[in-house]
Amino acid sequence: MKHIFYFCQVEAFHMKNILSKLQHKSYEWFKVVSFVIAIILVMWFLPRVGKFKYEFQAGKPWNHPTLYAPFDFAIHKSDRQLSEERERIENQNYPYFEFDAEATAKAREALHLLLDEKLPDQLLNRRKTRQLVLKIFETVENRGVIQHHKVLDKAGKDQRIQVVRDRVASVYALSDLFTIASAYEFATRMADTARFVDKQLVVQIVSESFVQNLVYNEKMSKQELQAAFEKMSETYGLVQQGELIISEGDVVNEEKFMKLNSLRAETEQRTGDFKRINTLLVGQFILVLAVFTTLFLFIRFLRNELFNELKKINLILLLMLLTILPSYLILSREAGLVYLLPFGLLPIILITFFDSRTTVLVHLLTIFLVSIVVPNAFQFVFLQLIVGYVVVFSLDQHGRRVYFFRTSGLIFLTYLIIYTGFSFIQVSEFALIDTKTIWFFALSAALTLLALPMIYFLERLFGLITDLTLLELSNTNSPLLRELASRAPGTFQHSMQVANFAEEALYAIGGNVLLARTGALYHDIGKMAEPYYFIENQMGSYNPHDDLMPAESAEIIIGHVIKGIETARKANIPDQIIDFIRTHHGTSRVNYFYVMQQRMNPGLNVDERDFCYPGPLPFSKETAVVMMADSVEAASRSMKEPDEQKINDLVEYIISKQIETNQFVNANITFRDIRVVKGILKKKLLNSYHVRIAYPE
Repeated sequence: MKHIFYFCQVEAFHMKNILSKLQHKSYEWFKVVSFVIAIILVMWFLPRVGKFKYEFQAGKPWNHPTLYAPFDFAIHKSDRQLSEERERIENQNYPYFEFDAEATAKAREALHLLLDEKLPDQLLNRRKTRQLVLKIFETVENRGVIQHHKVLDKAGKDQRIQVVRDRVASVYALSDLFTIASAYEFATRMADTARFVDKQLVVQIVSESFVQNLVYNEKMSKQELQAAFEKMSETYGLVQQGELIISEGDVVNEEKFMKLNSLRAETEQRTGDFKRINTLLVGQFILVLAVFTTLFLFIRFLRNELFNELKKINLILLLMLLTILPSYLILSREAGLVYLLPFGLLPIILITFFDSRTTVLVHLLTIFLVSIVVPNAFQFVFLQLIVGYVVVFSLDQHGRRVYFFRTSGLIFLTYLIIYTGFSFIQVSEFALIDTKTIWFFALSAALTLLALPMIYFLERLFGLITDLTLLELSNTNSPLLRELASRAPGTFQHSMQVANFAEEALYAIGGNVLLARTGALYHDIGKMAEPYYFIENQMGSYNPHDDLMPAESAEIIIGHVIKGIETARKANIPDQIIDFIRTHHGTSRVNYFYVMQQRMNPGLNVDERDFCYPGPLPFSKETAVVMMADSVEAASRSMKEPDEQKINDLVEYIISKQIETNQFVNANITFRDIRVVKGILKKKLLNSYHVRIAYPE
């Protein structure tokens, strides 16, 4: 039977190992799957366009072999030429004004009624006056009184317009038509030349009757202008296959620059037959695979701590896709808008969650993937690479939110300076710099401020924590710490001391100083529930433990860990900080009450588990240091007349006991680190108790 039992135990152990290995392997495969999904998405959205293999700049020598046209292609007009042509079309396109016959007829009827009212039958020369008024009215209204519109704001007298009467359009100069002012002047002149009429009455009647009967027709005008734009050709010539484009060493003048630009555009848009599409697809896949393989190897071999966390890998890939995929969508429709995208957003978010080297590499690989299809790839990569470095230099070790606004301004300034440098090389004149692109840079820099809400969202989504959040939590005016200071002032002061000790130690051995400090501030918040059961909060000589059995006292002391976790969860404290509450006692024993229980119950077997903290053990350098600092600081309060030797013995004894009880076996801390931490704790305690070092005689 014993053999069978032993055999079952061995088999169970082997099965457990197999399941553990399978679980580990599946976790590793999830990382590979994440990269595969990222590659598939990039390839799916990657525009199927070729890439021109020559780089060139206007005004610079052609540093490549002599180039002949590989196929027939049209020469595309430059942006400046297209803009000038559009402007010329707008100037030559006559706006449409429609003759309003109905308004004219109503005005005519109103005029007859007005004449009957103003010209009574007994009036002298009534007939001549009436005839003159009608003549003036018909002359003015038949020619047309134009209604003013903003399209005529800059028009001169020779400006032409289209006048539509009975669905027939005729061209008129503005000088051939009337306005209300010129109609009044015309009526005055006509009245002055007439005889035997009341001139003032004529002008008064006719001026009250004029109506603007030439009304601007916006729809017809826009349709005509759009039709003219559609007829405008974007090309002006043809280069035939085999024709010389540029010889080696020739300067790229304006004409050759336009031919080269046209060849590049045609090459990048030319997919050709099925074979060409497959070749293009294979080439793009090789480049995409190379980029993601580089990232995988970097994380696997140079950032192993990052490789062990799937959520961080997924965060990096998600940020890359959120930058790459919108870029591909924009580039496939309007390549000129690529600089409107906030590429500076990627390094800002990356530097918040990761170190500077990871940030720079991921940013660089991302812009490489975008540059596969972006026009003028060298300029694009150069710009975005410098922006990435500016972000890293600006935000590394700066967790305050105000620095994000400064970084946004620096990004725009960097864009402006680098783009101006490229523009001077290419066009050599300040006036020819494209101001529209500068506005794109300004908007792109402003959009980087979206990093603030995105960081908050990503923290919650991936369960990560940033220095921004740690700074907010470590503020002693935060609600939970203010409550701790109010309800358990002794515990608050103890936590402040532990935070100072841990901060100094982590700075010396290397680690996340801000995380350790914040965790230390919150590690004892569970004591708020029953503060007077902890000696640092007892103001008088009364100790409530005197009325309890040792086991009951131990239960209360141990319970502050669970209560601290519950309190932190209710306050929405991140898990990374709650880890310090869980682990700051590890699985250590409440030794004082354990010994008391043994003394009160001689001969009985006391269950040690009732006097031990539930754990878990510290699992990082930061949690291990906080455990050491907490135990040493708490124990130091019971010393009487502390001196250098007592402090040295205390620190050595407490940390040695923690090592003996295997409290640090899960933490990535070395014996060298522990030795350094001991020295710092001793130094801090000496300073706290103002102990003078004993010098040799």
